[in-house]
Amino acid sequence: MSHPIIPWKLREAARCVRSGGLIAYPTEAVFGLGCDPLNGQAMERLLKLKQRPIAKGVILIASDFNQLRPFIKPLAEPLMNRIFASWPGPNTWLLPAADHLPYWLTGIHATLAVRVTAHPLAAALCRACESPIVSTSANRSGQHPARSALQVRLRLGNHVDCIIHAPLGKSRAPSTIRDGATGRIIRG
Repeated sequence: MSHPIIPWKLREAARCVRSGGLIAYPTEAVFGLGCDPLNGQAMERLLKLKQRPIAKGVILIASDFNQLRPFIKPLAEPLMNRIFASWPGPNTWLLPAADHLPYWLTGIHATLAVRVTAHPLAAALCRACESPIVSTSANRSGQHPARSALQVRLRLGNHVDCIIHAPLGKSRAPSTIRDGATGRIIRG
């Protein structure tokens, strides 16, 4: 069953992201918690809400690879072709981070976790924001990820500025994370 993408809600969420707010939105498998990846205050709020150490880094999702280009250094063409073949989809890849990235995106790593999302609403949200957005599960560290807008509200209270009420994708588990250079599965 297809769910209509609500243009005014996407505009509201994009305004929220641009003004430094936190949003919750459906992804392929769970609700994501996101913000503008380059807004340090928004990232500080997000990490504090999740109780997630800054050293871990975060995932960025995008509507297409062009949105991710400023954030990463592409690998050799054969490796990138393997990555492109898995997108859009629930496949997150660790790619070399661009030199100028803030520490809160990569944490202690030299790579950045990135995905071109297959969820139509999450992709439309990235297009409305005209940039990738942070995509970490909408829960506090150690809790089960939220699988509905109601669960987001119950678990995170009023700390989320905008919640997009829409169905999840068909994946049952969070995205697979692989090392782009080796193909090794980091999270299956």
